[in-house]
Amino acid sequence: MNELTIELEEVNPKYFFGTQDANVELLKRYFPKLKIVARGNKLMAYGDETLLEEFDRRMAQLLEHFVSYNKLDADAVENILTSDGKQVFDDTKGHDILVHGVGGRAVKAQTVNQRKLVDLMDNNDMVFAIGPAGTGKTYTCVALAVRALRRKEVQRIILTRPAVEAGENLGFLPGDMKEKLDPYMQPLYDALRDMIPHEKLDNYIEKGVIQIAPLAFMRGRTLDKAFVILDEAQNTTHSQMKMFLTRMGRSAKFMITGDPGQIDLPRRTISGLKEALLILNDVNGVGILKLDDRDVIRHQLVKKIISAYKDIENLNE
Repeated sequence: MNELTIELEEVNPKYFFGTQDANVELLKRYFPKLKIVARGNKLMAYGDETLLEEFDRRMAQLLEHFVSYNKLDADAVENILTSDGKQVFDDTKGHDILVHGVGGRAVKAQTVNQRKLVDLMDNNDMVFAIGPAGTGKTYTCVALAVRALRRKEVQRIILTRPAVEAGENLGFLPGDMKEKLDPYMQPLYDALRDMIPHEKLDNYIEKGVIQIAPLAFMRGRTLDKAFVILDEAQNTTHSQMKMFLTRMGRSAKFMITGDPGQIDLPRRTISGLKEALLILNDVNGVGILKLDDRDVIRHQLVKKIISAYKDIENLNE
């Protein structure tokens, strides 16, 4: 009797097999002449070689669907097992969906400017996204990075931001290096956790497919085949911004986000973000988008707060 063993790598078998192995039972129904056994993170099938080849092909489609949509329900299983699988992956009704996050939740660009940001990234290798808190800058950028990774357009995602509060000198903070960095990287972790299942995210970080580090750690590196996001860029200095921008390697995508209204640098220190926007304004291949309070997608009060502060700042100018 021929045997086929499929190991579920970076896929949580609990969700792939379904509640009480419901998806496995569907497989058994559609392949009645095969003996199918689910054990741990492995699926074993025994039987005729031709049937095993067909089973292997269908399993590859099921795994592809799970990776793309972060879920596998009975409808998807039956669709794949009874057709060529194309219907499952048809996104014509949701072409504005960037990725399917945890639990299959669709992550989309939700405002006009966020959609412009997606278009800019599709047509440029470097994009600056500037705007106040709550406009979805970081979240949209992370979604674009995850999309690029899933499409195999890049081999890794690198997320960085300046650790201004600690002066990028993290030695005095308690804990190991990861524990020192995590407070500064939390917004990036939060976005990633919405889009990548916990086990897979941990695996990506462990393997270096996703790297999260303070800006100081970028010095001396050449970032090839990577989607790189510099968050909170308003808190970079001239030398930090220049250092970061010149890390760009072949087949790389760079996104820089920031809010010029929330600069935490010492007084009389010029923001590297503000300077870069002036210097690179007319450089071909660099896209610049300014979001505003119309793009705020947090609590409705956030828009009012931003507007109130803007009025005060205008009076003080």
